[in-house]
Amino acid sequence: MAEEEPAVPGLLRALQGLPLKGFQEFKTKLSEVQVEGGWKIPEDSLARASHPWALLHCMGESYSEDVAMEVAIGVLREMNLGDLAEELLGEVVKEHKQKYKEHVVQGFLRYKEVNSRPGESRSVRSHFTPLAITRKPRSKREAAATSHGCADTSSGPATISTLFNPGADGQSPQVVVLVGAPGMGKTMAVRKVMVEWGEGIIYTQFDYVFCIDCKDTALPKEASVAELVSKCCPHRRVPVGKILEDHKRILFILDGFEALGFALVQPELELSSDPSAVKPLEATLMGLLKKTLLPESSLLITTRPMALQSLGQCLEGEDYVEIVGFSGAAREEYFHRYFGNDHEADVAFGFARANEILYSLCSIPVMSWTVCSILQQELRKGKDLTECSKATAWIGVLYLSWLAKHRGRGSPQDLHPFLLQLCSLAADGIWKHKVLFEEKAIKDRGLDQPDLLPLFLNEKIPGEGVEHGNSYGFTHLHLQEFFAAMFYVLEGNVEVLGDSRDTADIKVLLESYSESREDLNVTVRFLFGLASRECREHMDNTLGCRSSPRAKEELLSWLQGRHRGTSQPGPGMKLSRLDTFHFLFEMNDESVARRALGAFSAMELQDTKLTLYDQMALSFCIRQWPGLGSVTLRGCSFHQQDPKSEAAASVPCNGPADAGAHPGPMAEPQHQELRSPMDVLCRALRHPGSDLRVLRLQWCRLPESCCAALAALLAQHRSLERLELGDTALGDRGVRLLCQGLRQPGCCLRALRLRYSRLTSACCKDLAAVLSTSPCLEELDLSFSEGLRDAGAELLCEGLRPRSCRLRTLRLGSCRLTGACCRALAAGTPPLTCLDLSDNELGADGVLQLCRQLRSPSCPLRALGLSTAELPQDALQALAALQELKPSLKVGYLLEQEVPQTGAMARLPFHRGALPGRRVPPSLRRGALL
Repeated sequence: MAEEEPAVPGLLRALQGLPLKGFQEFKTKLSEVQVEGGWKIPEDSLARASHPWALLHCMGESYSEDVAMEVAIGVLREMNLGDLAEELLGEVVKEHKQKYKEHVVQGFLRYKEVNSRPGESRSVRSHFTPLAITRKPRSKREAAATSHGCADTSSGPATISTLFNPGADGQSPQVVVLVGAPGMGKTMAVRKVMVEWGEGIIYTQFDYVFCIDCKDTALPKEASVAELVSKCCPHRRVPVGKILEDHKRILFILDGFEALGFALVQPELELSSDPSAVKPLEATLMGLLKKTLLPESSLLITTRPMALQSLGQCLEGEDYVEIVGFSGAAREEYFHRYFGNDHEADVAFGFARANEILYSLCSIPVMSWTVCSILQQELRKGKDLTECSKATAWIGVLYLSWLAKHRGRGSPQDLHPFLLQLCSLAADGIWKHKVLFEEKAIKDRGLDQPDLLPLFLNEKIPGEGVEHGNSYGFTHLHLQEFFAAMFYVLEGNVEVLGDSRDTADIKVLLESYSESREDLNVTVRFLFGLASRECREHMDNTLGCRSSPRAKEELLSWLQGRHRGTSQPGPGMKLSRLDTFHFLFEMNDESVARRALGAFSAMELQDTKLTLYDQMALSFCIRQWPGLGSVTLRGCSFHQQDPKSEAAASVPCNGPADAGAHPGPMAEPQHQELRSPMDVLCRALRHPGSDLRVLRLQWCRLPESCCAALAALLAQHRSLERLELGDTALGDRGVRLLCQGLRQPGCCLRALRLRYSRLTSACCKDLAAVLSTSPCLEELDLSFSEGLRDAGAELLCEGLRPRSCRLRTLRLGSCRLTGACCRALAAGTPPLTCLDLSDNELGADGVLQLCRQLRSPSCPLRALGLSTAELPQDALQALAALQELKPSLKVGYLLEQEVPQTGAMARLPFHRGALPGRRVPPSLRRGALL
């Protein structure tokens, strides 16, 4: 029977290599060995072990593999077989290194997040997203030059895997300091380094990488380097001496160095060079920093900016690299890695991307994590993110909660006094356009608290020769604006400002924004969000920050008053400021929204690029605005920065049908993806409580894809009476989609204006079918559809003939019509009271044909639009005779020339024909391209 492979083949080979005398001596000395409480191998067992294999089996019954190897090495050394002992020790170290790498990968690969479910963890492999990292000047001289405003001497970008790559001088750094504000991903970067080193992917020049978590509350007060190394290893018996021999191939990682909290001022004389010497922890770590211990080893130190000054006094020749966050592409990648589902990731990223403030904040990794965590909860509930109530300020409050949970050991529980002073600093900076604050301002406010200040502010250290002290700044401008806004909702804010008490008044902030300080927009938006019930309760109950209940009413009062001077009083008052909708959306209080909007009946926006976030804000307000009767968008565009993600963002993964949708042929299935960039707005407009009567979308360049949403609105909205679409790219297919909605029983539209919509005769059959069946449509305006021509006019006339047709006004101005269509028009005029054919070359025959029909006493026409510029005398006489017969009939140029918005003029088609006796702007003369 074949012998099994021994558990420790190296030891078996060593025993087999011993001569008989040596083998007997080994057994004799082995019988004298006592381990772990005096345990010895029984003598009878040793006596029966007559050959190496049997002896190895005997040792295996009494010792673990590690102990067996340790005992054997000791025995061989006693036998003066040092070379054989070292060879065996080398195998121990080799095996230990492999086991250590496996231990590292197993220990660092998976991690739990704060909001993880029981048993749920994430993998670094699948969830780590590359960070934007920049190299800082290597020498203090370079740093000083940079701080004095000289050219940037940084050596460019870096990655997690290139931190120890040789520089321009060909030298690899021995010490790298990885700097980053709280939440920038330093610890995740360390996890990535440990896992990929353990897998043999990066930093293969190091045999060992030991990570010391400086945030670990279980760190000993005293330790040697050897003990710290043993603590990192999984096995009880670690060949520490052998590992530390070649310290050039060792990398120590000190993660979260600022958390240690001790001053790095240990005199050099107190530092030891013995790795086994037990010293106070700060002395041992100082020895590694100052290279009195293991001078050829390498160091990777992660720290917040606050610790840089003291740390720099202990290091020589160190490289500084800084994590600056996620790039735009990395933000999207992070969302996909977090969700692990392309559809959900597209939904969530579309939501974040549409909110400019939120998207900018997502450059901070922990902010991306916060956003993803919240949106994942919403999606798990089956919610539609376009109706998500978690606005920008709520994200900021949760970020503040995250910071509060990561305070240092022994931090005070009451954050209110510190936050009050911090927020006053932020507000003062916003008022004075300051983003950097001198050390004196920090101390004067009592913010120089080492356990709290590094969480909120980054320290900027001046270079050598710079006289003034350190300066401080917030991680992101939007965070400063967030804390500035918080100042106005915290209780006790007036007392902390001293001579600047006027700026503590929320009314002063709001009026300054209204009058001249548009740069306060983000601060005011955060202010509305922080005044919401949800944010106030979280600050009061979770953070212990007492907020003022008066802020909400003051904000509402300001909103109600700011539009009084910009809109005429009465039932026709209109809202024309997009920021009003943003503010109400941030507050997310339906009662406040109804009170703020109750005095207005119309909304009018001009020259605005509407993002998905803008539409979400508008939608929230429209649903709380029962008195909204008219919506006008002129020169606006429905912006899609990422069609895939923005489209997906308004689709719930498994949510219920939209509350505003009514069953019917045109009902919009919720599981389908958005078919146009304005679906969100249309869904809000058709909610059950809407009293919308007029919808104008002029110079908005609406694509054909918008027509499905508009058709659903027409089919379900009984109060909508007028739809005006101008300067669009609807095309014939888009009009056909509109006609589906117009033919539905729920459609009560009275006027449809499709001017400048690039129509041809191909859509006229569908329009004719609507004309012949619609019980409500009274006006159709297709002016400036130069592709319509005679064929289109003749098709439309077929829809005018049935007695069921209710159309009274038909406008076909500037549609390239000729006299060939006048016979059909004359036959189709009986139901019409207004027919506009202005700016068409009908010719004498066409005009005469019309005149003969119009002379009939039964013809109800009261207005006829014609271009008389080149008509012959007989046609003019016929028109004069017609007007004499019917004095109430108005004949002349009826084409309404709308003034396009800024930026829209270059998009208009050609206009032909200036008429005699009528002043027409030069831009509207024959052949002029606007």
